[in-house]
Amino acid sequence: MPNGILIIDKPAGWTSMDVCAKLRGILGERRIGHGGTLDPMATGVLPVFVGQATRAVEFAENGEKEYVAGLRLGQVTDTQDITGRVLEEHPVTVSREDLEALLPRFTGPQEQIPPMYSAIKIQGQKLYELARKGREVARKPRPVTIFRLELLEQASETDFLLRCRCSKGTYIRTLCHDIGAALGCGGAMYSLRRTMAAGFTESQAMTLEEVQRQGERLLLPADSLFSDAPVLLLPSDKAEKRVRCGNPVTMPGVPDGVYRIYGRDRTFLCLSRAAGGTLTSIKNFFGA
Repeated sequence: MPNGILIIDKPAGWTSMDVCAKLRGILGERRIGHGGTLDPMATGVLPVFVGQATRAVEFAENGEKEYVAGLRLGQVTDTQDITGRVLEEHPVTVSREDLEALLPRFTGPQEQIPPMYSAIKIQGQKLYELARKGREVARKPRPVTIFRLELLEQASETDFLLRCRCSKGTYIRTLCHDIGAALGCGGAMYSLRRTMAAGFTESQAMTLEEVQRQGERLLLPADSLFSDAPVLLLPSDKAEKRVRCGNPVTMPGVPDGVYRIYGRDRTFLCLSRAAGGTLTSIKNFFGA
């Protein structure tokens, strides 16, 4: 059965779950999950995990992400992007320099109020379901971090392209809305492309049509997600047996840290943490 990671270039108009459903049909594998939702209007990097590699989804979701977003000033919508109902329109007299001067205010750790049109649940109901009924409820601000925010170009009098490197949970739509509010003219997102997620970049992304043609030959191994972690080869069959049974392994002299663990035949077994000379599994990736 297929196991590994596909880096999909998500097409506009598809949900992330639509992509997973399509890949289940192409690959004939039920166990498929994605590493971080993209809105239907968005395109770009969507890591998809297949088979045994679905055990790695949680690590992909928590990583940094990078986007190129289109900010349209002078417009406020109920969804905070141009797919929504226009609530306000204002004249725009903002220059490129005005916008660049503001961006440092939105860089670093901050709190962001999630949009009503989001999948966050409050008292068991998704916010977007309430929003479609015309209801708005109070949302608690959530901590996010914008690691880098830069203006790439001014596309027109009202339209600007931004590049944003950010933490899990950041809503780029809300960032555009908040920037527009700070400039006094309102703002909405008119385009979004994710250029990096979980360490994978758009240069690695492939279309669904390419997967349709080449199938599981395009799968990356699960350990590619952990390329920043050093490799540690187990010294004996006995040590490998302990790892496969879920037991810690004593390895004196191994510095504390997180490692990719491989068996004697260089099969990737697990992600483990070394502490005080003892190796303990964080997540196993070998079959039963």
